[in-house]
Amino acid sequence: MLTEILDYHRFIGGDSICILRQAFFLSCVSASISGDTGVIHVLESEEDLEWPLSKGPNPPYMVLLESSLFTRSIMMKMKNESNRVAGVAVVVPNTSPPEFSPHTTCPNENTGVYSDNYGPNLAHCNTTVWNPRGNGLSYEEFDFPVFSLKEDNETEFIKQCYLDHNRAVNGSAPQYPLCAMQLFSHMHAVTNTPTCMRRNDINFSINPEMVCDPLGDYNVWGSIRPYNDTVFGHKENESVVIAAARLDSRAFFWEVSTGAEGSVSGFVTLLAAAQALREVTHEAPPTRNILFAFFQGETFDYIGSSRMVYDMENGKFVIDLDNIHSVLEIGQVALHSGNNLFLHSDPVSRRNNTVNDVKNLVNNLQSSTAGLGFLLVEPNVSQPLPPSSLQRFLRAQPIPGIVLADHESAFNNRYYESFYDNAANLNLTYPSDLSPEEQLEFVTHTAESLTDVATVVARALYKQAGGDESRVNTIKADPKIVTQMLYGFLVSSNNSWFQAVMAPELKNILKPSPPEYYVGVAMSSTPTRLVQYLLANLTGAATNLTQSQCQKPDELPNESRQMYSYLWVQGIVPPNSTERDSFCVRASVRLTKAVSPAFELGEYASKDYSTWTESRWKFIKARIFLVASRDLEMLTLGVGVAVLFTSLLVTYFISTKADVLFSSTREPASAAY
Repeated sequence: MLTEILDYHRFIGGDSICILRQAFFLSCVSASISGDTGVIHVLESEEDLEWPLSKGPNPPYMVLLESSLFTRSIMMKMKNESNRVAGVAVVVPNTSPPEFSPHTTCPNENTGVYSDNYGPNLAHCNTTVWNPRGNGLSYEEFDFPVFSLKEDNETEFIKQCYLDHNRAVNGSAPQYPLCAMQLFSHMHAVTNTPTCMRRNDINFSINPEMVCDPLGDYNVWGSIRPYNDTVFGHKENESVVIAAARLDSRAFFWEVSTGAEGSVSGFVTLLAAAQALREVTHEAPPTRNILFAFFQGETFDYIGSSRMVYDMENGKFVIDLDNIHSVLEIGQVALHSGNNLFLHSDPVSRRNNTVNDVKNLVNNLQSSTAGLGFLLVEPNVSQPLPPSSLQRFLRAQPIPGIVLADHESAFNNRYYESFYDNAANLNLTYPSDLSPEEQLEFVTHTAESLTDVATVVARALYKQAGGDESRVNTIKADPKIVTQMLYGFLVSSNNSWFQAVMAPELKNILKPSPPEYYVGVAMSSTPTRLVQYLLANLTGAATNLTQSQCQKPDELPNESRQMYSYLWVQGIVPPNSTERDSFCVRASVRLTKAVSPAFELGEYASKDYSTWTESRWKFIKARIFLVASRDLEMLTLGVGVAVLFTSLLVTYFISTKADVLFSSTREPASAAY
């Protein structure tokens, strides 16, 4: 009695990838090649673990648990008794618990700037534990698959199957048939990154099969004054202020990594600041250039920022480290309590006279809050930088820099790097009577707050770049643009504004849900493309070029692909029309690789660069069905074997006696007349 319920690929998270690092498995949950099968047990409390782990008479068990029971304590108990656990399915609800973070308490502690040689008293979160709620589940290896299920009809069907067939009554074992589940999620990778990458290089067939891939994507960057994209290295008499934010996030279940506070709040703020600077930087250009950088893969040991720094050090980027005047990074900024945001800097480099420009950057930021409802303050105690891309720049050389964040010490984010860091975490709510199009235009309190932060960032960047002081107070971010970005990045990317700014061939990446912010291995992910096109539309200029001219601008006298990128976008649908008003955008926005230098250098066991890889797999799915008792199975097998031998004996007997059994009486020969 076999009942397929659905293909779970769209629900599956933590076990659908096996992520490896240099010395061991990390966040690896894999099924056997033929799938893992177990009798379903719905966990109702931690005490109920006794049934699948010791008392239950029908192991192994497939444990279904609510997210409130998805804790380190319960998961580690099941890990230690993995011979009785075939797999785990976690029901992800529509509401959030008080707190949950499967990340570590000290994110990226081994690849930042602090070490035994640089600020040893600040290394490994000795003075400040940034993520005290972190339970480290994302960094555990489990010998059984862990799936996520949405709280919907299919999940209720599984629970009902358990209640009908598997639930113990008064402690007695349930009667057969029992409801079972089979999970398929076999991962091809083995052991660690060096082993995995070495096996990739061993090719014994015409069509070799790769077993893992480096994590990576593209960084997005743009500048207020364009750079020749073919001329790399140091620029004489060029000074650049870098404004940075990270693009990626992660969760235990990779397809629900929304990163609302962890990443979206920061890069939305920076995009809004870039738009606020467009007009003033054209009318009164500052003496220094401003480069906006959006880094991918920062969750996994700073993949994007370490690659940009590596390229700068090796003459593979349009500027080098000596061209950098200062860095302003936008971190988590949406959950500030009270009226303060915090300016974090590196106490070690600030002791060096060469980076006293940090104080100038602090002053420029603090003086930009005039007329706004909050203050920017420095932490009261000497502490390290929070996890940030700036740390990778400081590893290369001392550079003045500030990380803007909503927390003084520990993160305000109760759901750091978890599937609960979503729109609800930012209190992004809309009146129930609004249509999707009206929600897109509705300016929420969160949007208003981030608009003020973006205004401060834009003003401070203009001052830091040597802009005209008399124009500073005219710089204001647009709350409508901020609210549209928040809606598109956290509610539904398939909305009219995102449709208008994207290329026609990319319209299929827009979904009626938020994008996934896990960096993955598929280059040019949805967040990367969205930020690329948004940055181009917000900072670039609409042209009169036709679509064919937009694709080949070098054939025109005043256009150059070396200086600009040219993007053909869909445009809006004008009133009383069914055709989009498409046009060509010219902008100094580029993509550069965000793949760890370790893979370019072939140093798969590097301790200086990220060495994260992701396992390959063929398919991921689940099914449930009823299983008979072992006695009935053995009886069925025995009867089948008996029938087989009986049929063989009968066949043998018939074969040996065929001349007797099948002979016919011959007719006498015809007489001759």
